[in-house]
Amino acid sequence: MEWSDLQHLAVALGVGLLIGVERERRRLELPSDRMLAGVRSFALAGLLGGICAQLGDGMLITGGLAVVALATVGYWRTSGEDPGLTTELALVLVFALGVLSLPHPGLAGGLAVIVTLLLAAKQRIHRFSRELISEQEMQDGLLLLAAVLVVLPLLPDRALDPLGVINPARVGLLVVLVMGISALGHVTLRLVGVRRGMAIAGFFAGYVSSTAAVAGFGDRVREDASVLRPAVAAAMLANLASLSLFLPLYLAVSLPALSLIAPAMAAGGLILLLGGLAGLRGGDGAEVEAPTEKRRMFQFSHALALAALITAVVAVSTLLHHWLGAEAAVLAAVGAALAELHAAGASLAQMHAGQALNDASLRWGFVGMLFASAAAKSALAWISGGRAYGLRVTVGLQAMALSAALATWLRG
Repeated sequence: MEWSDLQHLAVALGVGLLIGVERERRRLELPSDRMLAGVRSFALAGLLGGICAQLGDGMLITGGLAVVALATVGYWRTSGEDPGLTTELALVLVFALGVLSLPHPGLAGGLAVIVTLLLAAKQRIHRFSRELISEQEMQDGLLLLAAVLVVLPLLPDRALDPLGVINPARVGLLVVLVMGISALGHVTLRLVGVRRGMAIAGFFAGYVSSTAAVAGFGDRVREDASVLRPAVAAAMLANLASLSLFLPLYLAVSLPALSLIAPAMAAGGLILLLGGLAGLRGGDGAEVEAPTEKRRMFQFSHALALAALITAVVAVSTLLHHWLGAEAAVLAAVGAALAELHAAGASLAQMHAGQALNDASLRWGFVGMLFASAAAKSALAWISGGRAYGLRVTVGLQAMALSAALATWLRG
């Protein structure tokens, strides 16, 4: 027997020991000490799988049938006290992981760790599925998983129009990103909510809509002037979250474009982060309403509309480039950023990926979009929150845009 064979058998034995230790602790929850298998039985099942894998298909089938038969008999004997099938399935899985340890020992070990974590987290998983997650959230989660695992792989990854703009796979990916980020914001707000204050909640609200967050926190300031400082911090952090969305967006559209705008993103993000942190200590008395369990995690129509808007802006910018040149396309994207920053940003990335824009046009076009978006949100802050709120938000957003411009200029 070679040294590698001994290593594979050691992994098979370790898989059984790891899961067996967790199952051994399960005895404490049973009315009596009766259980199908303990740590030694699991260790032997894993080792049996590793040995059968080395002896050939005949022994593999025989060993597998023996473990299944043992699990069946064990369930019949203990079902009165423990009607669950977890231990029986775990025993069969340990045998399978022992077999897997021969060709893929690393994968077998990693899966054993994941299985052990799932088994050990029984109470937390049951509480999450039965108490914490609502029926509405379950439906939204299933819809998101269906979009990711079923719909997205079926979409053709090619342009359907002469301009090369309408790519179903890319549009579908944008829809899924919007849905996923909105769901993340919903879950985090439920976990954080009023316990962490307005500023922290503002960051996660920015994943849904930083424009709505700026207006919403402005309304809070009009109602209660004492929340001015945390409201401004929340607006800054909401825009930080919005700026961070360019990371997955550009990863989906064009990785080279992401590397070009990275300095501007980092500089602008740093200013927004400092502005948000400056107001954290002032948010102890402020509360923001967290989403309830009956609220939707995301709006599919909103995600679809945003993806359609991004595609439309890209199409218009591409047409302007063909008709009037790259400068007109960049100006169109900057103008679109007054209403929707991410749609305009996606249009620049896609034009750069299609070699319609050079590196400098992309970098400065992105900076122009930040200035346009900052101007629109600043005006909204003045309208919604009054002079004090509007002035502070304007200073913060314009400082963000100026720092992005400075970083772009220093890069040359």
